[in-house]
Amino acid sequence: MNIVKKTLDISKLPEDGEVVIDAEGHVMGRLATYIAKTLLEKPRLRIVVINAEKLVVTGDEKMVVEWFKRRIGEWRTHYNPEKVGPKVPRRPDRVFKRVVRGMLPKDVESGRLALKRLRVYMSIPIEMFERKRVVAYEVPDARLRVRPLLKYITLEEVWRSVDPASWEKWRKAVEIWGKKLKQASSR
Repeated sequence: MNIVKKTLDISKLPEDGEVVIDAEGHVMGRLATYIAKTLLEKPRLRIVVINAEKLVVTGDEKMVVEWFKRRIGEWRTHYNPEKVGPKVPRRPDRVFKRVVRGMLPKDVESGRLALKRLRVYMSIPIEMFERKRVVAYEVPDARLRVRPLLKYITLEEVWRSVDPASWEKWRKAVEIWGKKLKQASSR
């Protein structure tokens, strides 16, 4: 599989088809606004986001992690700890899809249909490996502009702090998948 990275020109997006966006190094909120706007304006375009765990949340690491922990923990009660309140996602792909969902009008059919045309994956999905060439776009307006003293954290680091058990399972699965890919490519 050959991954080619290109910058995405907003004015030259196709009307239908599929656009693959590599989320590595993008700021989560900026990329989400771009994707939400694109999904609403182009009703036949599907957007696939890969490497969601490498999205960046700006802010102090401790502040961001505490915010996520508070959101997860404040809805639990002593009587029914798993069933009360809204479910807050912990995995990076689900967190990002939830952020985009918050930017779409969910009371209108166009907003619900737009969310169905969005696919978010951690790392690169198996379907992408079956293709010979994948063009993964970058959104220049959503890229992280590194400056001195800029504080940020990736969604994978937040996930590791919030839910270490499931993060560890995912990390082991990624290692096994990497070994299989190396064996397949050496043949």
